[in-house]
Amino acid sequence: MPELPEVETVRRGLADLLPGQSVVRAKVFNSPKSFPNSPADVEQFLHGARVKAVRRRAKVLMIDLDTNYSLVIHLKMTGQLIFRQDSRHVARISSKISRDSRKVAQDFSADTTRNVGEFAGGHPNDSLIGELPDRSTRVRIDFVDGSRLFFNDQRKFGWMKLLPTDEIENLPFMKKVGPEPLEKATRAEDFIKRIRHRQNSMIKPAFLDQAVIAGVGNIYADEALWAAKIHPQTRVRNVGDEQLATLFNELRQILQLSIDQGGSTDKNYVDAEGRKGNYLTFAHVFRREGQPCHLHPDQEIVKLKVSGRGTHVCPVCQVEAE
Repeated sequence: MPELPEVETVRRGLADLLPGQSVVRAKVFNSPKSFPNSPADVEQFLHGARVKAVRRRAKVLMIDLDTNYSLVIHLKMTGQLIFRQDSRHVARISSKISRDSRKVAQDFSADTTRNVGEFAGGHPNDSLIGELPDRSTRVRIDFVDGSRLFFNDQRKFGWMKLLPTDEIENLPFMKKVGPEPLEKATRAEDFIKRIRHRQNSMIKPAFLDQAVIAGVGNIYADEALWAAKIHPQTRVRNVGDEQLATLFNELRQILQLSIDQGGSTDKNYVDAEGRKGNYLTFAHVFRREGQPCHLHPDQEIVKLKVSGRGTHVCPVCQVEAE
């Protein structure tokens, strides 16, 4: 599942190209689960609409239109947003597309024949460099200038919905989701107050709760807990306010670093220009099991299961509190 930095990176790529674009038509490829709106909604609120802005809330993207409607998108595990000047991607490497997701990301990134203004963000499979639409295409949006935005989702976990813009904040998910960690208005005190509602929970699942803080997933939870020297199985009640404030501040720094590096690209994600994110080259614990801790070279990183999630810790840096 993409986390906040990955989705924010895609948002930035879209925000560079979509505002000002006018929609000519939209085609839904028999995917009511992926795009549940009626043809009447599409005709009235999407056809002829002009894109005003691209926003993000937690892990959800919103493309605001001048019809006072928005395309609300959740990429989930295998979703993609692909912007093309032409539906065919002309690339030197296209005749030798690798089935390995890491190789596809490398191929797309290395291709210098792509047109300026083309990009793809999301799960790296052949759709990034192949001809579109393909069997994973759920929605295609055509713009006046001939460019197209494709919403692809191989496993149909993600979705795109056309909703009234002023109703988005009242959606059950949006009302429940916690504050954005990188917003200036979000303070450590807000985070502490929210996570204290889960006093009896182990801190990692509490940290992953989107009602506590928005956009945090497995990668950045592990990294921030290591930086704050908190064992992921420690109960929230056993973590002091000062250490929780440290956790919040470390999270902010880690998320910002990851955005600067284009996200993490944890095996199955690329950024808004099809490039693999570089954050994992800076990671201290995530996917480093069996490797030495950066602070204690004589101690290897260990992988545990915490509430069903793979979790990476340094047993010396992170000692479980009683």
